[in-house]
Amino acid sequence: MRKKITEFIIEKIIILCGVISIVFVALIFFFLLKEGLSLFTTYPAGKFILGSHWYPVSEPPKFGIISLIAGSLWVTLGAIIISVPIGIASAIYISEIAPRKVRDILKSGIEMLAAIPSVVIGFVGITTLVPLVKNVFGLPTGLTALSGSVMLAFMAVPTIVSIAEDAFYSIPKRYKEAALALGATHWQTIWRVLIRAAFPGIVAASMLGIGRVIGETMAVMMITGNMARIPHSFFDPVRTLTATIAAEMGETVRGSDHYFALFAIGIVLFIITFLINLIADIYINKELK
Repeated sequence: MRKKITEFIIEKIIILCGVISIVFVALIFFFLLKEGLSLFTTYPAGKFILGSHWYPVSEPPKFGIISLIAGSLWVTLGAIIISVPIGIASAIYISEIAPRKVRDILKSGIEMLAAIPSVVIGFVGITTLVPLVKNVFGLPTGLTALSGSVMLAFMAVPTIVSIAEDAFYSIPKRYKEAALALGATHWQTIWRVLIRAAFPGIVAASMLGIGRVIGETMAVMMITGNMARIPHSFFDPVRTLTATIAAEMGETVRGSDHYFALFAIGIVLFIITFLINLIADIYINKELK
């Protein structure tokens, strides 16, 4: 009887924690809506989304965020190109190839990478990667989208490896045993059986890695150049949505159009992040089924 009461209380506490989390997310979203939508009483929404100039202190002020969206997309795209192949390959090696001792060391190392603060990664990037990019490619500055992509990929890899590795571990062992029994080599089993079976989990890992990248602030603010213009290549300085909020929120006047515009950027970021996590959740549920 006592055990049942304890289980009942714990179950209700877990449910309560889940409900509270949902309520907090909803309150944050409604707060963003309340503050951000106030901008559109004086500034057209179409001009905000499609405008290419972000000059909040000009006269009249310009709050076009297409250049900020483009900067975020360039940095995110570069990080995806680098981190997804490396992350998936690492997950395959750890789960299917590495000896047990090596596997334990690598898993511990990946967990340590995930714990490194973003400001530390940004500092390392600005002191080592930025000069390297400048010298190797002969650029006027190393503060470019490429630098941001490399450092964000470094931050996304632990997330991708951890989730993709779990996806490989969740594959029933009979799949691998059956493939090997039919004469497939170890590599053929990985390529034609295990990767296909774990594909929903791999997609979920990639999407959550993207979510980790697109929501990052400090590292990109330090090493991407913070130039609010539409980039034409990875070698151009960029400015992201998150960096704009972090750089300008402390300088704006509360209740001004600039203040409301930053909250409107927050709405855009919230929606993008929500969609990415929703897609990842759909694929995770598909894998579990």
